[in-house]
Amino acid sequence: MNFAVGLKPLLAEARSMESLEKQLICPICLEMFTKPVVILPCQHNLCRKCANDVFQASNPLWQSRGSGAGPSGGRFRCPSCRHEVVLDRHGVYGLQRNLLVENIIDIYKQESARPLHAKAEQQLMCEEHEDERINIYCLRCEAPTCSLCKVFGAHKDCEVAPLPAVYQRQKSELSDGIAMLVAGNDRIQAIITQMEEICRTIEENGRRQKQHVGLRFDSLCSILEERKKELLQSVTREQEAKVQRVRGLIRQYGDHLEASSKLVETAIQAMEEPQMAVYLQHSKELLKKITDMSKVSMSSRPEPGYESMDHFSINVDHVAEMLRTIDFQPGASMEQALPRDGETAMWMSSH
Repeated sequence: MNFAVGLKPLLAEARSMESLEKQLICPICLEMFTKPVVILPCQHNLCRKCANDVFQASNPLWQSRGSGAGPSGGRFRCPSCRHEVVLDRHGVYGLQRNLLVENIIDIYKQESARPLHAKAEQQLMCEEHEDERINIYCLRCEAPTCSLCKVFGAHKDCEVAPLPAVYQRQKSELSDGIAMLVAGNDRIQAIITQMEEICRTIEENGRRQKQHVGLRFDSLCSILEERKKELLQSVTREQEAKVQRVRGLIRQYGDHLEASSKLVETAIQAMEEPQMAVYLQHSKELLKKITDMSKVSMSSRPEPGYESMDHFSINVDHVAEMLRTIDFQPGASMEQALPRDGETAMWMSSH
């Protein structure tokens, strides 16, 4: 048996047990919870004895009350989050027991009592030859198998390779794929940030241009109001159209980023699979997904200067001058001298 291959599951399970043990430590005594375990209203857990000690320290005047049943009523603060815990007349004995944590402690102690070398020996066995471990990989069938299958069974005419070698090669390929996706995600995030800035610039330019248009038209009489409104609507329409287009691209890049990130998470979880055979059963499909994801084209971007709204600039000085020179014509009535709304609007359109 390859000692290095057998050692990896052993170390992984030891780390897992150590991580679980850290979750079962009482924040008061810094030891594993001692039953009974009580759960506070803030959802943190304490040994009931430790909870009673904290209560006694916070309520020294209550220590003389009662005989052996502990204090009745009062309050203290959770040592983990400082949330105030209010007790009823039963004191800490009125707090609910956390049976789930107590059961997990029992299971943890049972698992800790099992020899670690026995856990490390758990490996997939061949379905055809029940006493044979799966220890080689058929390169033609792309499937893990055992030595007897190569000698006498379905893979006797196939080319095979040691399972650890194939495992390490494909794991390396998956690692390279993850690195490629992460680098691509960084580029996409930079593009999204840039396009967000474009959106802000478009909106700022749109606001500035509308203010400019508004200032110009505020100096004109009521016959210019309709044209003013039309120009403002033109700016708004193009602003909304541009922002909508860029936000559509942002959603497209964001969806790609989300899908890519999920694929990265899946790939990282696959990297943590300790069983080589189980890993190899899914690695090819995962590598294909990564390859397909990396081939997706994300080249659509707003062209340079797309955020500019300068084409909405107007100059109404000459219009104002024209309006200032409007006067009564000799022998004409006021109605004939003043330009009609439609004429003024057409004149502005031509300029």
